[in-house]
Amino acid sequence: MYGLVVVGFSAGGIEPMRSLLAALRADYPLPVAAVAHLPPGSGAGFTALFASAGALPTAFAVDKEAIRPGRACFAPADYHLLIENGERFALSVDQPVNFVRPSIDVLFESAAEVYGKRLIALTLSGASSDGAKGMAAVRKRGGMTIALAPDECVRSSLTDAVLKLVDVDYCVGIDEIIALLQGVR
Repeated sequence: MYGLVVVGFSAGGIEPMRSLLAALRADYPLPVAAVAHLPPGSGAGFTALFASAGALPTAFAVDKEAIRPGRACFAPADYHLLIENGERFALSVDQPVNFVRPSIDVLFESAAEVYGKRLIALTLSGASSDGAKGMAAVRKRGGMTIALAPDECVRSSLTDAVLKLVDVDYCVGIDEIIALLQGVR
């Protein structure tokens, strides 16, 4: 039984993420935590972009907030998003990782430590390799790994980096990703 879905994306990832959230019902049984490479100062308009996509409530994660099913929480601009023991969010202003803050690797690695085999990690379109090491950490701890197929990415640098480092469970299109996530419990 899975406990959390983590998603990472940057350039070209907004539309696949909107499609994903549009397909998940308000009673989706898993929490979703996501990192997008946002410029400092990105605010409520960013989460509103995703809230308008479907029924799943979306918001920026709040430090020490309990992780709850049926919500999609995003890392706020200029904060790393981590998962703590006790299944809570933590926000950090530690140094950028892979030249970015928030970093996909930071979220994925911390989530892998807490959730292990109960974690699903998903990378969408992106213009850097941030997320590949995190995906490797998820794989090492037995979580499910999913990458958006390169031919469906606006920028495939993230998927290319993931596929070089990790033998992912699935490298498929957004429709197949949606079917996978709708079918897990």
